[in-house]
Amino acid sequence: MKTKFVIGTRGSLLALAQTEIVKKLLENNFPNFEFEIKKIVTTGDKDLSTNWGSKGVSIKNFFTKEIEKELLNGEIDFAVHSMKDMPSVNPEGLIFSGVPKREDNRDVFISKTGVKLLDLPKNPVIGTSSLRRAECIKNLRPDAIIKPLRGNIHTRLRKLSEEDYDGIILAGAGLIRTGLKDKITEFFNIEDVIPAPAQGALCIQYREGDTTIKNILHSIVDIDTTKVIMAEREFSKIFDGGCHTPIGCSGKIIYNESDEKLLELFGMYSLNGKTYKRKIVGSLEESVLVAQQLAECLKGDIDE
Repeated sequence: MKTKFVIGTRGSLLALAQTEIVKKLLENNFPNFEFEIKKIVTTGDKDLSTNWGSKGVSIKNFFTKEIEKELLNGEIDFAVHSMKDMPSVNPEGLIFSGVPKREDNRDVFISKTGVKLLDLPKNPVIGTSSLRRAECIKNLRPDAIIKPLRGNIHTRLRKLSEEDYDGIILAGAGLIRTGLKDKITEFFNIEDVIPAPAQGALCIQYREGDTTIKNILHSIVDIDTTKVIMAEREFSKIFDGGCHTPIGCSGKIIYNESDEKLLELFGMYSLNGKTYKRKIVGSLEESVLVAQQLAECLKGDIDE
């Protein structure tokens, strides 16, 4: 068996930070193996603007296609992605391992002046290109002016500093993983700004039938986290949760009086300017079923 394994990833600062987390976890478990990171340029890295705003196009595979091609061709042994960027169906021949423990999945507010969202003066200009975030912010601050904001973390922080924004919305996990937690003005409550499904979770993808890699990756899988992520992704799949669909879903593990693990799942869906939210509690072992039940509850609210 070979002792050197190549990990494929995008070359962005966040992607490399996430891959480094996986690399260190594996090095701790397998000190006799070598893990090498290979940066791969994706379509999204080359030209992120081409399909922005086209509601008929999902941009999710913009960040994965080239990486998956190298994986299928055997040029890398496995790949690390952000789970929220992953389509609901894998290309033929590739599968996901389970999910390692995830970082804080909450969205955060970064203010130019250090003032929290609700304390900003009237008609604040808030930067985000996420329909989900925009809907949630408008619910909290109906007077907010939503201004598009794109780019990597440092680009968005620079635009906040240099352009006409009072604040911007980002995923807290990315800031934490890249050492920028001190930039955060406030973490949003999940009930107010429900995160994107699988936000803060890592996805590790490998070739179907590669039992060596499967066994290596299994050592860093967190079973409970995987079940929660399965529920969130099922919810997203039901609502066809691409980048142009304003949905959110976030699960956490709670315990009943018998100390049994349960799944508490929050979900949101926005339609015609109205946001619908629901919370449901069910069996962690049947997390996908819990997601389906949550989706049915929301659909019932929408149909009323």
